Amino acid sequence: MENILIGFKQLAGILDCLSLGSIVLSLDRRILGINRSAEQLTDRKAADVVGKFCYEVFRDYLCGGTCKYTDGLQAPGGGPEVCAEIEITDHTSDEHSITKIEAPIIGPDQKPLGCIQVFQDHTVFKALIRRIRYDDLRLKIILDNLDIGVLTVDRGGHITFFNTMAERITGYSRKSVLGRPCSSVFGRDLCREMRAIRAGGEGGSGPSGLETRVITRQGQSLPVRVNCMALKNERGITVGGLSTLTDLSLKYQFNSAIQERYTFFDMVGKDPVMQKIFEIVPVIAASEATILIEGPTGTGKDLLAKIIHNAGPRARKPLVKVNCAALPDTLLESEFFGYVKGAFTGADQNKPGRFQEADGGTIFLDEIGDLPLSLQAKLLRVLEDKEFYPLGSRRTTKVDVRIISASNLGLEKLVREKRFREDLFYRLNVMRLDLPPLKDRQGDLPLLIAHILKRLCATRNTQVERIDQRAMEVLLNHDYPGNIRELENILEHALIVCQGKVIEWRHLPVFLLKNGVCVPPQRLSEVQARPVGGDHPERDRILQLLQTHGGNRGKTARALKINRTTLWRKMKRYGIDV
Repeated sequence: MENILIGFKQLAGILDCLSLGSIVLSLDRRILGINRSAEQLTDRKAADVVGKFCYEVFRDYLCGGTCKYTDGLQAPGGGPEVCAEIEITDHTSDEHSITKIEAPIIGPDQKPLGCIQVFQDHTVFKALIRRIRYDDLRLKIILDNLDIGVLTVDRGGHITFFNTMAERITGYSRKSVLGRPCSSVFGRDLCREMRAIRAGGEGGSGPSGLETRVITRQGQSLPVRVNCMALKNERGITVGGLSTLTDLSLKYQFNSAIQERYTFFDMVGKDPVMQKIFEIVPVIAASEATILIEGPTGTGKDLLAKIIHNAGPRARKPLVKVNCAALPDTLLESEFFGYVKGAFTGADQNKPGRFQEADGGTIFLDEIGDLPLSLQAKLLRVLEDKEFYPLGSRRTTKVDVRIISASNLGLEKLVREKRFREDLFYRLNVMRLDLPPLKDRQGDLPLLIAHILKRLCATRNTQVERIDQRAMEVLLNHDYPGNIRELENILEHALIVCQGKVIEWRHLPVFLLKNGVCVPPQRLSEVQARPVGGDHPERDRILQLLQTHGGNRGKTARALKINRTTLWRKMKRYGIDV
């Protein structure tokens, strides 16, 4: 008990600086402490309430007439934090809008010691928003139909308002973000723009039309356009900031598809293996190092090569792609290095090769494992000396190119089989990226499905609002031997057949249904979870993988890369039953 009070005294001062009220309770719901901000908001002195039961003092005031603990809806001190919005009337009959967060206090032995409540009065922000929204009914109708997100923060950077479109853009529910620091939800980039309001806020405006990014609830880096303005009270004092969010993902995907200008926003995935790749790609792209990308067909080697080129110092120079498996051996040398007039019958003029076309830029050698041994030696010289002989020429041609190569065969295996030169392999293998098959990153499927669907809708000028539950079950249970390319083809097929706003089970390709991928609709009911307040990405992922694997804990644990005991503990914590 003493430790709780010492800790609360230290915390109370910090919360007072942020104008956040706080009350700490014992396990039997007695009030142990109350800070100055809470005293001012409730008009109750610490000396008058400490030692009393909270439901005797605040039940009808801060708890909306009910107490989840005494009413048996939650065990005392147990469970995760709970965020709630409440409307109260104080002793002067003034109405207040309160965001309240409750969380248990856990001791060193992992046993609950009590509970802490933190709450904030955001009435001033709500009044400002209400004034904007309700002064003109026509304006309200227009704003409600705009595809634009709106959020507000107080001077401390805590989120105080979050509209429906902001929920759609970010994937976060309003209740899960209100009262939380903006940076803890969306990362530093967006909140850096919001903080700039302090510098420009007194003049009434902040950053305008800036393109930045937010991290969605699913972990995707989403490009957005941000416009910021200061919010002021009746006395003209800046009390926070308002920001509008415009989703630019369709714009980026459309430009990527049309102009072949792929960026980091086109990389999608939260699997640990993919996250490691995403972390190192910007570093590799900024260098001049030779890169080897390996992975099964359809995993995105071509896309990754384009992203690396566009993010590097040679982005304004050409990116030339050569598919080594698509050209006959007899034409490969002339395609690579070009030829001079008279080199062979029909060569009536000089023709530059792909290396000359890529001079100053990047050449992407796809399926390099299919390159014949005779040409591998000449390619090795280009890598070492940056020069080559065009076919039929006695003079060397110098080039400055960056080489990115890709293979789905595994070059180390080809070296052991004497089908690929060892010295060339080590020249190409300066920086190596291994892309995993889609079956090894099934946790990324929902994210990939949403991303690909957005891109397909943008290029086809159509709009699909969602995929229904049964169709999603089919998509999540397929092995995808063709990897991401196969997933793209399936979604494009569904989009063409759908002709509506919702993709259903019957819109999917017939082979998916014939191969027994379809899972009976009742499968979902086998995995159940008790409602848990707040936002819990880990809980959602466990639920999703349990559903994907038919409730099989062993397979789910392997997919999460944890042991069965750890999975069991997490399921118990989140109230998940199979």
